[in-house]
Amino acid sequence: MCGIFGYIGNQQATNLLINGLRRLEYRGYDSSGIAILNSKISHTKCIGRVANLESVLPENMDGNCGIAHTRWATHGGVTKENAHPHLSEDGTVAIIHNGIIENSRALRNWLIAEGVTLQSETDSEVLAHLIHRARCDGLSPLDSVRRALRQTRGTWGLCALFEDEQMIVCARNGSPLVIGVGDGESFVASDPHALTPHTQRVIFLEDGDLAVLTAGGVQTSRLDGDSSDATVTTIDQSWGVADIGDFPHFMLKEIHEQPESLRQCISGRTVLSEGNGKLGGLDLSAKKLLEISHIRLIGCGTALHACQVGRLAIEHMARVPTQSHVASEFRYNNPVISPAALYLAVSQSGETADTLSAVKEIQLKGGTVMGVINVVGSSIARQCGRGVYIHSGPEQAVASTKAFSNMVASLTIFSLQIGRARSLSKRDGKQVVKALNAIPNQVEKYLEDSGPIMEAVQAVKDAPHVLFLGRGASAPVAREGALKLMEVAYIPCLAYPAGEMKHGPIALLEEGSPVVVICPNDKFRAKTLSNVQECKARGAKIILIHDEGDDEAAIEADIAIAVPATHSVISPLLTVVPLQLLAYHVAVELGRDVDKPRNLAKSVTVE
Repeated sequence: MCGIFGYIGNQQATNLLINGLRRLEYRGYDSSGIAILNSKISHTKCIGRVANLESVLPENMDGNCGIAHTRWATHGGVTKENAHPHLSEDGTVAIIHNGIIENSRALRNWLIAEGVTLQSETDSEVLAHLIHRARCDGLSPLDSVRRALRQTRGTWGLCALFEDEQMIVCARNGSPLVIGVGDGESFVASDPHALTPHTQRVIFLEDGDLAVLTAGGVQTSRLDGDSSDATVTTIDQSWGVADIGDFPHFMLKEIHEQPESLRQCISGRTVLSEGNGKLGGLDLSAKKLLEISHIRLIGCGTALHACQVGRLAIEHMARVPTQSHVASEFRYNNPVISPAALYLAVSQSGETADTLSAVKEIQLKGGTVMGVINVVGSSIARQCGRGVYIHSGPEQAVASTKAFSNMVASLTIFSLQIGRARSLSKRDGKQVVKALNAIPNQVEKYLEDSGPIMEAVQAVKDAPHVLFLGRGASAPVAREGALKLMEVAYIPCLAYPAGEMKHGPIALLEEGSPVVVICPNDKFRAKTLSNVQECKARGAKIILIHDEGDDEAAIEADIAIAVPATHSVISPLLTVVPLQLLAYHVAVELGRDVDKPRNLAKSVTVE
């Protein structure tokens, strides 16, 4: 969501800050701003893209220290006044803030009663005034931030700039902040991805940490005043790669990167001779796997759909009772946590606030939770301590594509591993391993000839709504296809298990209504084709995703899109690809901002 970038050193800060914000654009935002410290704090902010901000920057905005922000609106509308940075009334303190101040209404009322004139509708602005009041009482910049935060309740990734001090004071609680350690310079960002062009040496702040950044180094402490030992971590430079290459959009590039990202995910993690998976990061022996009573998979959005696919794979191969949970609901439902169960938290960014809260709830109640994460060193990965990295590489488009595939692949490998520890035969395991290792080449083959996708685009692009149907593992694939089309094309979509179509959604069908059906040649095929007939009888236009060579299924469709055939358990890795392409091309046809859809954020760091 909101992006933070800050710098202090011997270089001119303005260009560094603008470029830092550009590397955070994929997170989703609606306004941006910058503050530079010279003899005083100067600032500029505006609605819209970072390019808009750059176009209105004054020519003389010089200085070696500054902070910058991209805002995704929570409290208050999308206005210039609500954009960050926010300043104290006399302009001597500037702050940027990610998160939510839960008691902001009471604090705003108190500040107004004290005679402070507030300039915005945001919760964040109160921090600037609280810090300034503490500074006026003679406290140091660090202690001013500390006192202000003790007056607040909520979450924060906070950076504060002071007119009379060459430093940036940072604080984290529930919203990620990463410090970059350079040679005679220091950086701060909400995402390590923004730091890789400058340094690979970083400090991940933990909840309750504060940090003072100067050109000479970084000093960390705790909100309660205790000391804090900063651990410097070296991050993978590959996360700095954000080249769009010859593709018009990152989303299309990332769809086409799936064969290679799947190879990275699968490589070295299967044992064909044993028909087994090998995920060393879990640190679970066959004996421990045998002792697991049940499994719960937790995620949001695309990660939730991967969990739903994973649930079916685990139950099919391991015969272990498994549930998938909406992370945003999980901890508020007062879940019963079993110490004999295994919980897997699934997240692309590793910063998803709802999923992180679920992880903490599970740990608080004595459960074992591990991460299935893309971003190394992310908050969920560090909180869990153990888990699986999916190795899909950086994803710039807000709409996730290759991360979904790698989450499904990782959960499939886990299904093999726990299945072989229990009831899955070597012969059956080998079949899945062979099919899984063939998947990257099969996806590559399909992408070379994606079939009549553009015909499907014409059938969908002007529709008032689109229905997606599937059975078994294809039901969550239908949900993922519907989500993608809604995200990037803004077309209302419904996704249902195909058998449930008669229990409501069939009422929406009329002549020409597009219905997208996922129908691989599995045990559900005959039933799914019966549901297709029910849709056709109401005049629906059928877009069918089916296995190559299944002419009997293809003939039932108005538009038939064939994908290579594979093992039924891992069919989602192939059937999802045409749905991703459909969403992308519809969005392009409609002139949407494909990589940065309105109102959406890549990394949802507030609950």
